[in-house]
Amino acid sequence: MTATVVAIYLVVTFGLGGVALALRLPPLVGFLAAGFVLNAINVEEMPQLDVLADLGVTLLLFAIGLKLDVRFLLRREVWLTTSAHLVLSVVLGGCVLWLAAVAGLSMLSGQSVQTIALLAFALSFSSTVFVVKLLEERGESNSLYGRIAIGILVMQDIVAVAFLTATSGHLPSPWALALVGLWPLTRAVRRIWDRLGHGEMQSLFGIVMALVPGYALFTAVGLKGDLGALIVGVLLASHPASAELSRSLFHIKELLLVGFFVSIGLTGLPDLPTLTVAVVMVLLLPLKAVGYVVLLSLMRLRYRTAILAGLSLMNYSEFGLIVVSVGVSVGLLAEAWLVEMSIAVALSFVAAALVNGRGHLMVEKIAARLPAQDESTLQPEERPVDAGDAEVVVIGMGRVGSAAYQRLTGHYGLRVVGVDYDGALIARHADNGLRVVEGDATDLDFWNRLRHSESVRMAVLAMPRHGANVRALDCLRESGFSGTVASVARYDDEVQWAKDNGVDIAFNVYAGAGLELADQVGASDARAAGDPEPDGNPPTDTRSVRREGDITDDGE
Repeated sequence: MTATVVAIYLVVTFGLGGVALALRLPPLVGFLAAGFVLNAINVEEMPQLDVLADLGVTLLLFAIGLKLDVRFLLRREVWLTTSAHLVLSVVLGGCVLWLAAVAGLSMLSGQSVQTIALLAFALSFSSTVFVVKLLEERGESNSLYGRIAIGILVMQDIVAVAFLTATSGHLPSPWALALVGLWPLTRAVRRIWDRLGHGEMQSLFGIVMALVPGYALFTAVGLKGDLGALIVGVLLASHPASAELSRSLFHIKELLLVGFFVSIGLTGLPDLPTLTVAVVMVLLLPLKAVGYVVLLSLMRLRYRTAILAGLSLMNYSEFGLIVVSVGVSVGLLAEAWLVEMSIAVALSFVAAALVNGRGHLMVEKIAARLPAQDESTLQPEERPVDAGDAEVVVIGMGRVGSAAYQRLTGHYGLRVVGVDYDGALIARHADNGLRVVEGDATDLDFWNRLRHSESVRMAVLAMPRHGANVRALDCLRESGFSGTVASVARYDDEVQWAKDNGVDIAFNVYAGAGLELADQVGASDARAAGDPEPDGNPPTDTRSVRREGDITDDGE
């Protein structure tokens, strides 16, 4: 492999990623297209790309583990929905593929029931990589629907391990039982972690833990390596610095995952019969989404939550390629099905990106046309909340939100209520005497409830992701809220966007940090000189704010 080949890969991938952005599509659509273009022009293969893709997926699952609450997997909307949807997918998907075979599709004609069932099983999985990337771009990994989607994906990974074990013809090594020793090992490793600081050593620590006791050790004993990275992440999740570690690995993981999406397109090029069958498979995606919506609604979740989770899971998984590969190895499927499945996976990513890119307001409109739900029967976190007598509502109770809350109450004497969708974060704020309720600011129903509280006259959008603040603002305006809106931003273009779209106060958090630092320095100098404070008030003590902010992973 020459430097020229690497340059071609980079230029094509970057160029098509830019085209996708220009068309207001997720960059991953461009990365998928890059794989097919590189394949079509017969560029020399780059074996290292598969290594990069595997590293990206491993770090992704490790990062999921750092944020995962295992107890959430025991909720019936996770394990029962996963099980029921898997059965329904195999039955209904098998029926559709059988009808396509009867209709005369060449690749499906003459296939046995066992073969069709295997294909339907391969199509029942959703892509962990795609879904988590989608949730992170939206800033909604910790939302209720995001946690449910991730929980379902983890359960699917467990099913995948069972399938691979059953079809491999041999059980994992007896040494796999020794993996229970990982729990005391990670407890000892925490002491090392405490001494690593906040720089490159912490990032390197995360990579080592994901790849060595995670991927390499599990692979050595006959288990799925990326599942090992997930488990090691779970074992380290309770460490105070787990959120910081997840953030430090974010950009490394994102860059490596580009290789994953490009590699999907490099699997092969379709001919007309192959493309026809792939289109039939893609037409099954709405059924897949509807299945999740129905099942999650039966679990006493609101239509909005069920629809968002169903749409995010409306795609096929890279694991489908593994299932097909197993089918080829045992003689149930022809090798052409590997290309077929790669095309179906790629098309499903494009379709899911287009649908999920329509925004939350589309979901609200769909939910509004469904039969009304009795709010008293919904799960507690799904029931609307009331702002009470609050004058200000702070959306997003991370570092910035909690600091704003304490300043507004302590210095200005305003009645404030905080809103966040992270239950654990809410509980910790409650222990510190802050009034915080559970809610989703991108939910139009939430804003409608706030509108009934006439005392609320100001809203502070303090979520870490600009996209989440944008959707919250849309819902805010849609609900008819006419009070003052303030929004945080991290970049100048985000500040300008906020001003152009009617936000009353747009605040750059980094600029604000500099101003606060200058105030502290000025106040310290005034005290040293025996002068009164510049504003007649003591300077803000930000130390308690920082300690409060340390309990969240919002990155602010």
